[in-house]
Amino acid sequence: MGYNCVVLVKQVPDTARITGQAMKEDGTVNRAALPAIFNPEDLNALEMALQIREQHGGKVTVLTMGPPRAAQVLREALYRGADEVVLLTDKKFAGADTLATSYALQRAVEHIGPIDLIFCGRQAIDGDTAQVGPQTAEKLGLPQITYAAEIIGLAEDGIVVRRAFPFGREVVKSPLPCLLTVVNSANQPRPPSAYLVLARKLAATSLEIPALLERWPEFGTEEALDRYLEERGLKIPLWTSADIDAEEERLGLSGSPTKVLKVDYATLETSESKEVPPSAEGVSILLRELADEYIL
Repeated sequence: MGYNCVVLVKQVPDTARITGQAMKEDGTVNRAALPAIFNPEDLNALEMALQIREQHGGKVTVLTMGPPRAAQVLREALYRGADEVVLLTDKKFAGADTLATSYALQRAVEHIGPIDLIFCGRQAIDGDTAQVGPQTAEKLGLPQITYAAEIIGLAEDGIVVRRAFPFGREVVKSPLPCLLTVVNSANQPRPPSAYLVLARKLAATSLEIPALLERWPEFGTEEALDRYLEERGLKIPLWTSADIDAEEERLGLSGSPTKVLKVDYATLETSESKEVPPSAEGVSILLRELADEYIL
């Protein structure tokens, strides 16, 4: 039998490139000021779902909530092998905390239809709350397995998963349907491949792969990519709050009880810097000082 899998992903700011403009005055993230990337552990969740489809059959649908530019992570999901993608985008979703986000995801998953497994990363690198996955499972009324590192067994009567923690591990079994949050040690995500998109569309065309490859355009702009996807039936589906029959008062800021009281900024002064000699002895001295200050 095949398994209908849904993967919840997020486009996040690249926190490795934080600047002084990373936060707005209201305490929300200034996403426009930072490069956007595919949340790392969501890639592990996608890979786990793809492996299940390869071993057991079924379908992988990738779902994200965000502004129109979040469609980029969905395109990347297609290039990695996802069957279908959906972008939840609506101004009514803006400013959502984990409670409002999980509600919108719950409604979207229910709108997708019957599912067997839901996957998401353990947590997103922009919020680090690890709450959206568990809250979505709770709203859907599904069992959940967090910190999933390996699927040991999968059958109609349930799924057996090894969980990985900082100080140990355990093996648990859950009935289906079930939601899993996946850790970064679970697997090595496959790289994107435009060939996968072409291969999936071969059944609907009389052209052979070499002919399709000859016509592969040079994507210099978002508009060119959109045209290409639309011509081949790969345009990203957009769902609004109305499409998922969501209650407006439970979305965005109005549905978010979490408020940022204060944002503190750490300012590094030049007096706090220290030059380390580029030698083994210099590194050894630095490590001792860091250990003495309980930094390491």
